[in-house]
Amino acid sequence: MRILFIGDVTGGNGTRFLEEQLPSLRRQLNPDLTVVNGENAAEGNGILPSVAKSIFAAGAGVITLGNHALRRKEIYPFLEEEPFILRPANFSSEAPGRGWCVYDKPGLPPVSVVNLCGTVYMDCAYESPFPALDRILPQLPPGIVLVDFHAEATSEKFCLAWDFDGKVSAVIGTHTHVQTADERILPGGTGYITDAGMCGAFHSSLGAKPQPAIRRFRTKLHFRMTTDPGPCRLSGVVLDIDPGTFHTTAIQRIKVDE
Repeated sequence: MRILFIGDVTGGNGTRFLEEQLPSLRRQLNPDLTVVNGENAAEGNGILPSVAKSIFAAGAGVITLGNHALRRKEIYPFLEEEPFILRPANFSSEAPGRGWCVYDKPGLPPVSVVNLCGTVYMDCAYESPFPALDRILPQLPPGIVLVDFHAEATSEKFCLAWDFDGKVSAVIGTHTHVQTADERILPGGTGYITDAGMCGAFHSSLGAKPQPAIRRFRTKLHFRMTTDPGPCRLSGVVLDIDPGTFHTTAIQRIKVDE
């Protein structure tokens, strides 16, 4: 079974590029499921219902989020109504929406997608992702388990993957918007990459115009960040997973430049 995972879509420019490129990319790679992190897909950050619908229409089967999942209140009803858009499972139990879903496709094993948020250098999670995943796994049907771990610290990402090696099919890191070169299959069969990257302006500060970010670094004052309108790069990974063992057999980085 093949899963295509696309890293953080950033702003209107990144959403536009995803809409342009994802249909042809899916035809080329022929994935059974496409998962897209839409954490920053709205202008500014967060996600709006209209943007989420555009990502689904482009070919996403599941949308995962992260620390900005609840930034836009307009998304709250959509999180409750739409089963295939996820906010981190270790948010407060009072948060709208859900932290995992099961995607079924005839003739293939069920795919459980779990969304988690890190706690190191992050102030969004209410529960450690480690016991959260302990709690979630017994609730999932036998099958493939893909974890989008939205976290800042590379050590936290790797340690979660190592701790659950063989218990989940893959741990894909998101949040830093920079694709890492450490894709691998752990000894127990879990596919891993520290960060899948982003879909947004490549010559930018994580998808935003560099100038306001530079002024922040120079002055420690707040300047409004806006999406960079420049040429985009779509980054992610393709996973091949054995439908019998639920182990990853191959993981490959992808990138598409404008």
